[in-house]
Formats: sequence, C-alpha cells, structure tokens
Amino acid sequence: MYCRGIRGATSVEENSAAAIVTATRELLERIVALNELRVDDVASVAFTVTPDLDAAYPARAAHEMRWVNTPLSCLQEMAVVGGLPRCIRVLVLWNTDQRPDRIQHVYLRRATALRPDLAKEEMI
Repeated sequence: MYCRGIRGATSVEENSAAAIVTATRELLERIVALNELRVDDVASVAFTVTPDLDAAYPARAAHEMRWVNTPLSCLQEMAVVGGLPRCIRVLVLWNTDQRPDRIQHVYLRRATALRPDLAKEEMI
C-alpha cells in the first residue's frame, strides 16, 4: 500500500460560509465517488484558500461529512498576481494500492482553468 495524493480545486462566487462549505463538500464528494475512496483510508487532507476567502474553514465541510478521525489542515494559498480568485484547493493523502495514473483528480467551476488537462467534463 502506498500514500498517494489526490488533487482538486473549486471556486466560489462569494466569500460566505455557505458558499465555501457547499463548494468544498461538492469537491470532496466528487473525489470520493470518482476514486471509490474510503474515508478510513485517508491519511490527511490539506485545504488551501486564496486570501479573499475568510468566511469559513473548508475543513468544516469534511467535519460535516463525518471525517472526524482524519487530520485536516487549512492554509492560505500564496497570493499570486493574476491567480484565480475565490479558489479552494485540496490535497487528499490517501493510503491505497491504486496506481498513480488511475487516480481521478477533480477540478470544478472556474478552477477547471487551473488544470484543463485534468478537468475533463467537470465544469459546472
């Protein structure tokens, strides 16, 4: 078994707790579904948000999904000129036998622009 990373990102239209938690939940649910991920196999999760998002911690969505035994961390993303505003990113560290090329990374909403090669039909 190896510890593999699943990347993902999404965006929100406003800096509100509801928008941040809803978008993060949607992102995590999509990651779980596409990778057939069992929460017990998650080693840890790191969330980052752009500096313009401060209404809620994205980890709140994971807590509401009962990820209570999973170490979660919330960090502020680097402020980069021209970077995508109101963006939530995630790195899920997952204990799995899945090959790296079989892992499904998830990019939703305006975050599809970050990795169009991985976004596929995830634009919503």
